[in-house]
Amino acid sequence: MMDRSGIFAGDDPFVLARAWLAEAEASELNDPNAIALSTVDSTGMPNARMVLLKDIEPAGFVFYTNYTSQKGREIEAAGKAAFVMHWKSLRRQIRVRGITEREEGPAADAYYASRSLKSRLGAWASQQSQPLSSRATLMAEVAKVTATHGPMPKRPPFWGGIRIIPTEIEFWADGAFRLHDRFRWSRKTCNDAWRVERLNP
Repeated sequence: MMDRSGIFAGDDPFVLARAWLAEAEASELNDPNAIALSTVDSTGMPNARMVLLKDIEPAGFVFYTNYTSQKGREIEAAGKAAFVMHWKSLRRQIRVRGITEREEGPAADAYYASRSLKSRLGAWASQQSQPLSSRATLMAEVAKVTATHGPMPKRPPFWGGIRIIPTEIEFWADGAFRLHDRFRWSRKTCNDAWRVERLNP
């Protein structure tokens, strides 16, 4: 029987991921929900950037973005993405790979409404990832959308959530003499049962 006691114990990787994140929220100085998100462009060239994970659902991981941004376009084209969440304070990380889908329903509306007014207006004003002539141009666009949309702007149709439904999740914890503990949860499709195996460090 595989020994997955202590911090690795449990039969649900999403419950385990939420538990690790909760621990990190108490110890990590800034943005414990930050993830390094990876995508690929049409030539297969990879891209990575930091974004904030906003929800660990019973079957997926959700963040929000402008769908016309580079990451949004690459995710739409590939239908796949990966990320790593690393906590230096805990000396742990979680790696995730999976398929993607949009979250454009009530959850996206609720999260958008929870953001500050300036952030909501900024989502309308920014043509994310597109060339920008100056900051003054951006601020002028913010003023324009403020006048147009007022103090209660609706969620832009080009802005919403991306859900990553994993086919692979790896939990990693630092070990003495670089003999780290690694457990990989994997499945061929999102409807299959998980297979769990310990990996060499």
